[in-house]
Amino acid sequence: MIASLLDTLLDRTVLAGYTNVGYRLRRRMWRAGDLRRMDGETVLVTGATSGLGLAAAEAFARLGASVRLLARSESRGERARAAVVAATGNRDVGVCVCDVSDLRDVRAFAMRFAAEEPRLDVLVNNAGVLPAERAVSSDGNELTLATNVLGPFLLTNLLIPLLTASAPARIVNVSSGGMYTQRLHVEDLQSAREAFHGPTAYARTKRALVILTELWAQRLAGTGVVVHAMHPGWADTPGVASSLPRFHRIVGPYLRSPKEGADTIVWLGAAAEPGQSSGGFWHDRRQRPTHRVPWTRETPADRERLWRECERLTGWHAPAIPPLPHAHP
Repeated sequence: MIASLLDTLLDRTVLAGYTNVGYRLRRRMWRAGDLRRMDGETVLVTGATSGLGLAAAEAFARLGASVRLLARSESRGERARAAVVAATGNRDVGVCVCDVSDLRDVRAFAMRFAAEEPRLDVLVNNAGVLPAERAVSSDGNELTLATNVLGPFLLTNLLIPLLTASAPARIVNVSSGGMYTQRLHVEDLQSAREAFHGPTAYARTKRALVILTELWAQRLAGTGVVVHAMHPGWADTPGVASSLPRFHRIVGPYLRSPKEGADTIVWLGAAAEPGQSSGGFWHDRRQRPTHRVPWTRETPADRERLWRECERLTGWHAPAIPPLPHAHP
């Protein structure tokens, strides 16, 4: 009871709950042995060359999983692979090259991956960007939306057949606590109607990813595939340092390490508890509310419109769960 009250207090005060202080206090409440061994299972982590993605990949490798690192650059991917192997002794670590913001690249990669890998047990959608100025992807979509929403939407839907054939399986979507400050702007997903502000666009895409998580949970009910979203708190990653330098400078001593920020990613992929539910939003191994203030709430119509817009912008309209004969549990 006292532990639960402390956890809730940390969550409501943000400053304590999102920092390394909150992580270290909560860690004392967790049960030892929550993370099961993952020998024989395959985990795909996007944005895996640094920060949260690299820390999560290393943790999954320590648990014995076959880990696939998705990277835009083969050279950076290979450096990350070498680092994971050296840290864990697990040599079953591979590099997959794909630019998540490029929808054609995502389609080609998903086809290769499904053809080459016999199974997929955990998909971690971690890749993300926070540009200072508005930019567009190779497909003409605003870059934050393309990387943080459209790429994961397309990649996940294309890999759902493999996940389903490997069930029980899990999808973990990495969001941000910043999404609490924004509502879904489904009428302006491309951030074109007002002056562009990178952190605002980023927070809106992370809100959209949480909504998609809940919609996937509904669509995947009964398939053996569960999907959850999480936020890592305030973590000291290269992305934060480069995109939010002032925030990084001020909060620096209290930022979480990438390993601390990635802890809940790994827990959602490897612990028993999150396998018993779907559609949750988690922070520090506990499910959290998706709204703090009423003006961020979206309507059911907005949620469905988001899904339809993602379909339209990605060109994905196939059934979510077709059979995949070569995969096996």
